[in-house]
Amino acid sequence: MADAASQVLLGSGLTILSQPLMYVKVLIQVGYEPLPPTIGRNIFGRQVCQLPGLFCYAQHIASIDGKRGLFTGLTPRLCSGVLGTVVHGKVLQHYQECDKVEELGPGNVQKEVSCSFDRVIKETTREMMARSAATLITHPFHVITLRSMVQFIGRESKYCGLCDSIVTIYREEGILGFFAGLIPRLLGDIISLWLCNSLAYLVNTYALDSGVSTMNEMKSYSQAVTGFFASMLTYPFVLVSNLMAVNNCGLAGGSPPYSPIYTSWLDCWCLLQKELRSFSHCENRSTSRGHQTSGFACASWAAEKSRPGPRIVPSTSPVGQSNSIQAVGPVMSYTRGPP
Repeated sequence: MADAASQVLLGSGLTILSQPLMYVKVLIQVGYEPLPPTIGRNIFGRQVCQLPGLFCYAQHIASIDGKRGLFTGLTPRLCSGVLGTVVHGKVLQHYQECDKVEELGPGNVQKEVSCSFDRVIKETTREMMARSAATLITHPFHVITLRSMVQFIGRESKYCGLCDSIVTIYREEGILGFFAGLIPRLLGDIISLWLCNSLAYLVNTYALDSGVSTMNEMKSYSQAVTGFFASMLTYPFVLVSNLMAVNNCGLAGGSPPYSPIYTSWLDCWCLLQKELRSFSHCENRSTSRGHQTSGFACASWAAEKSRPGPRIVPSTSPVGQSNSIQAVGPVMSYTRGPP
């Protein structure tokens, strides 16, 4: 019980501290660039148009809504984090209790020598079930969080309070509205988990020397590296999920000209890929959106160029990640400036 409470408190603290940067990342993800680029040079000395960094973006939000405005969407995000932690822990606790029951039965001695890869599969499957259950239950809060942030683009006040947001979504979209973008989010989490654990197992088993004294530290480092690599590969699912969560919800940030109307998450995925292929002939293309998702950002930017209304450069990156969008033309490109 004490461990669960400490996890909830720690998670809530990190959520509060990271809320402003999360807010900025979501707005850039959906393609909102309110600040004009400035001319500068990249590391190769080439003249580029630099988009503002995350902290400049946060200052812009604070100048309009005040510092308190940087924590828009914090309440549903905290609810999502607390509820997700509790559900995740309960599911894992259920599996641990099942193991204790099995240990009381015959044949438990032979389980000690089970294959380590079988153990990885067993643990990963249980972790997958725990994460999926937590994601399924907390996704409505995730949708409310994203929409309350994205309404900054059109200066709406449609999703202000938690209870009012629940009523609004149910009245306009029904139960399915609370689960907009759920499928790509679930797929991304599952694929990322299996990639991370499988790669970590291969590295720890075949690449690291078991005789090294710092073996445990090396394994923890390999887990972190493979987790980062897996998150990069599965980021398109996160991006599509967030776009679908705010798409056609009555907000300016989820409607034309800022965003097309997608019929499904597969339609969103295919449209972005199609636009990427049509844009791939451009010379010196260099794009990064979020966790190195170059194709998706490049495609969205190409689509925005041809739409009426304000032209937006839909690019984003997490803290510490560089971001750039290459303009059509030989002279200069767009890059995300330092944070």
